Amino acid sequence: MKQQTNVKQIARQRIQILFEQAKKICKTDPKLATQYVASARKIAMAAKIRLPIEFRRETCKECNALLVHGVNCRVRIKQKREPHVVVTCLNCGNQTRIMLKEKKEHTELEQDNYSNETPR
Repeated sequence: MKQQTNVKQIARQRIQILFEQAKKICKTDPKLATQYVASARKIAMAAKIRLPIEFRRETCKECNALLVHGVNCRVRIKQKREPHVVVTCLNCGNQTRIMLKEKKEHTELEQDNYSNETPR
């Protein structure tokens, strides 16, 4: 069990380093930055850990490109249905939607109302 947590900790460190390197080099060599991101995702899959949300939002899921606003991605705010942000990768055209409002949990008052109902 301890060895497994050690592997996950090492994987997180390597993912962190790869993303830092990708951010440094993305302006000069975007292909190398894409390779770094792809390697980081493979490490995460091999170690069975999720990428942190800030890394997931900075990459394209289709082409593994590091998304730099105004350079290789377009960011728009949409109000239809629920307010959300749409990030479009200009390399492959993939769109990612990020919801702005969190989903509401049932409050205690609503749960009290349900307790008075008869079971079906």
